[in-house]
Amino acid sequence: MTPAAPALDPFPDDWTTGLCVVAHPDDLEYGAAMAVARWTAAGKEISYVLATAGEAGIDGWAPERTGPVREREERASAAIVGVDRVTFLAHPDGVLEHGLPLRRDLAREIRRHRPDVVISINFQLGWGSDRPGGGGGGLNQADHRALGLALIDATRDAGNRWVFEELLVEGFQPWSGTRWAAFAGSPTPTHFVEVGRHLDQGIRSLRAHQAYLEHLGDPGFDPAAFITAQAVRGGVAAGVEHALTFELFDL
Repeated sequence: MTPAAPALDPFPDDWTTGLCVVAHPDDLEYGAAMAVARWTAAGKEISYVLATAGEAGIDGWAPERTGPVREREERASAAIVGVDRVTFLAHPDGVLEHGLPLRRDLAREIRRHRPDVVISINFQLGWGSDRPGGGGGGLNQADHRALGLALIDATRDAGNRWVFEELLVEGFQPWSGTRWAAFAGSPTPTHFVEVGRHLDQGIRSLRAHQAYLEHLGDPGFDPAAFITAQAVRGGVAAGVEHALTFELFDL
């Protein structure tokens, strides 16, 4: 008999500012945007930072065509869930590296936004389809893994004035107030956000990536069915009707 997954805790609510950091346009929209919609509706201040413009994401289009389209789609998608601050860091899509340049740029954004919590998506090797709330299965993508590790490191870098001293010259003072790092879609979730009232926003936010979805090569893909199934899986893990699960780390 397979051991039951440990019970999930409700996502902490005693925070005000959140910074969502991902590798690509559409990363947040495959589920996490439902939680963002709930948070912004509750008055929390959420900003987005994307390491790349997703310019390598459409096989039939050159990157210089794809990048601006995907940036526009991401801004429209963010607006649907109540986010109007979206920053692109212009790192190269598909070859994102966990290294000092990425850590420095993420530390700068953490110092700029001074979040209570940083939010991203699963950075583990796989998605863990055999665990309720753990995603759809299969191997994770390289950029996701590099981004997640760099983000965790950058939360520490942001608080150390002697790491990336050039940020001080730029006027960004250290910030050690980030309390948690949370990753949606992890195969080992620890917490959940109930999202039943925000399913529609989650679906519309994914549909906003129209050009990208049209070129995925899967004409049968249904954003409504995908997002609903994601919320139902999370609900099973959390013991509610619809939820999104996160792996939460104390910082």
